[in-house]
Amino acid sequence: MVKLLGILLFSFAATFFAAVPFIDLLYKLKFQRRAETQKDIFGIITSIVNRLHGWKVGTPNGGGALIILITIILSAIFYQLTQFALNSTAWILYFTIVSFGLLGLYDDIRKFYGFEQAGAWGLRLRYKFALQWVLALIIGWLLYSQMNLSSIFIPVFGTEIELGKWFIAFAAFVIVSTTNAINVTDGLDGLAVGLTIIALSAFWILASATAFGDIALFIAVMIGSLLAFLYFNIYPARVWLGDTGALSLGAMLAVIALMINSSLALPFIGLVFVIEIVSSLSQWVSKATRGGKKIFIAAPIHHHFEARGWDETKVTMRFWLAGAISAFLGLFIALLGK
Repeated sequence: MVKLLGILLFSFAATFFAAVPFIDLLYKLKFQRRAETQKDIFGIITSIVNRLHGWKVGTPNGGGALIILITIILSAIFYQLTQFALNSTAWILYFTIVSFGLLGLYDDIRKFYGFEQAGAWGLRLRYKFALQWVLALIIGWLLYSQMNLSSIFIPVFGTEIELGKWFIAFAAFVIVSTTNAINVTDGLDGLAVGLTIIALSAFWILASATAFGDIALFIAVMIGSLLAFLYFNIYPARVWLGDTGALSLGAMLAVIALMINSSLALPFIGLVFVIEIVSSLSQWVSKATRGGKKIFIAAPIHHHFEARGWDETKVTMRFWLAGAISAFLGLFIALLGK
């Protein structure tokens, strides 16, 4: 554990000192939020959000690329310096964050430079969703074929259900769901990053407790990098994750949960993410089936609380608190029966 803590601190320092020149680079490349009508993930104009967040035009976006680069470089180095090698686990994790990061980057670039846009600010929603499924199925197959994962652990009861090849489809569902949940949550300064750190910390404990040392090392690097990034991402943010970071973090969190056989604990550990995506989906269904009637003033739910008069920082910190409680709940459930 001492080595892992040292790795975490080193990752924090490396990201912290790299962040300022990286943010300057984003300015030079004009990777910045444009002045445009903001829409939710379903392409619906959210006038309340535009009113509350219109002043953030010009903030650099795509900061998730820094987290991806630092995580890959440092974890690869530390794998070689410890008893762990660059095994199939590491390569699957790398493929996950790079592939979903590139998908997000493509969408971000369309937003930054004002290319023809449609749907959710870039790729049409159905194309983005389809590509996510393709990547998720590939990753599910890698988990099944390279790591021999084919069952899921049932917390509390302490039993496992053998899925066989159906594990690939199950893994893809977990990955796509988590990816979109975190992407939806990434709407306030520091919100998604803080909640991801909390969730990763819970899985760090689970990985360490169940002898997944190579995964624990990867998580240590990731947490250190995210902690440094959060310094620049809290209100008022100097840089945002963008789809590059949100999609890669979501996919990575899901894959870690699958690797350590704690996928059914993920909805409890990441309960705030679940609530966020459910609020968006229920709002969309309500407007589509009830003649435009809404459940929330704005969706996802963090914007609902903003619209009710909560300060952005108040929403973020209370959601962090809820995330911490749900992480402890998820840990409690995950460890029952083991």
